[in-house]
Amino acid sequence: MADITLVAETGRPTGSGSARRLRGDGRIPAVVYGPGVAESIAVTVGARELRAALGTQAGLNAVVTLKVDGASYPTMARELQRHPVRGTVVHVDFQVVDLNVETHADVTITLTGEPVELHRADGVVDQLLFSLTVRARPADIPPHLELEISDLTVGGAMRVSDLVLPAGVHSDVDPDTVVVAGQASRVAAAAEEAEAAAAAAAAGEEGAEGAAAPAEGEAAPAESPGDEG
Repeated sequence: MADITLVAETGRPTGSGSARRLRGDGRIPAVVYGPGVAESIAVTVGARELRAALGTQAGLNAVVTLKVDGASYPTMARELQRHPVRGTVVHVDFQVVDLNVETHADVTITLTGEPVELHRADGVVDQLLFSLTVRARPADIPPHLELEISDLTVGGAMRVSDLVLPAGVHSDVDPDTVVVAGQASRVAAAAEEAEAAAAAAAAGEEGAEGAAAPAEGEAAPAESPGDEG
């Protein structure tokens, strides 16, 4: 686990105007809460230092040692609020964690390998699950999970049970949950639908012709008296 430390300043003013001024000065409003913190603490952290702390391979699952008024807290960034247009961080919640107790985290799923047979069949990879919720001690949370999809074929699927979790990492997600599926391309699917529709139409026409013509050895239906003349 990388040693990541942030120094937080307390005593920040509240209110949207004050928050804008803080961000203009390169400070990001934040709160600290969790075990060992009686009440949530309003703090600020340097914007540049925050980007560096959360820009490691671990991302939001990084354990950040937050120094607040001489005290040190092991924390994880549990919620980042971003500007709706610029995408920059405008607020962050730091949760104090116990390094010896399991916690939950969402870990990104990365696909590896080349599904040769799928591509030969003009199929496409359809990823349905992009992250997995796991539980582990903070230091054991992996930066990402890899799923090898070389054997994926059209109509095939790979599930949560196919993911290899590192030692000490567990997940309560249904193991049958599909992570990735091999789908026929839209062109191939449309061609199959057209062929199926044509086959159904041909079968319908053959059935109609068979119903209209009398069977071999069967007399044609007699004319009714009203048909004479």
